Amino acid sequence: MNTPAVKPKITCHICGGSFAPVDTRPFGAVRPGVSDLIAQAYPGWELGKSICRNDLSTFRSAYVESLLERERGELGALEREVVNSLKTGQLITQNLAEEDDTEASFGERMADRVASFGGSWTFIILFAVVLIGWMTLNAASLLAQPFDPYPFILLNLVLSSIAAIQAPIIMMSQRRQETKDRRRSENDYRVNLKAELEIRQLHEKMDHELAEQWDRLAEMQRIQIELLEERADDRR
Repeated sequence: MNTPAVKPKITCHICGGSFAPVDTRPFGAVRPGVSDLIAQAYPGWELGKSICRNDLSTFRSAYVESLLERERGELGALEREVVNSLKTGQLITQNLAEEDDTEASFGERMADRVASFGGSWTFIILFAVVLIGWMTLNAASLLAQPFDPYPFILLNLVLSSIAAIQAPIIMMSQRRQETKDRRRSENDYRVNLKAELEIRQLHEKMDHELAEQWDRLAEMQRIQIELLEERADDRR
């Protein structure tokens, strides 16, 4: 009975560990920018060497961080979060709608509802009906003794009280909405920055692969030319 051949382990040039071929990357498969960074830290990094996935992820994140520092200066918390997500491969998108609903207190939810109702046509129509009814009852002599005769002092007091209560509630809702908008913009910034960095890495990888293909094609052409020259010499 034939036993399956055991694939030889490959030694990582960085950590010195032995890994299966699928868990390593050879020198030629590493992008030039990352490869230069590895060579600076480990001078022996050259053709024929390999690196494990964990160390490669570390140097990739360091390369991305250096790119951001050159373009944007000192990195903030959001940029470092993006770099860490690239290193770990985790998703960075967040469902902020569900988080806002679960984190909001009872007072904040009530403020949102009051502000939403106060800015609707339903509130405007109901408020107009109440005002017209109030003034009609007290000014058109429909009641024997009007409870708020002209100039409607009680109505002015009620309106002032409603405005005094409604204004801070609306401000509370607006402040919470500003917090939501800021968190959404930060989330969009993280997602866009990560997408930009990943697209840039893909471009570098494609350029690297194309350069290698051109080198291989040029080498094949040189070999073909040599074979043709040898055949031409043999015919002579």
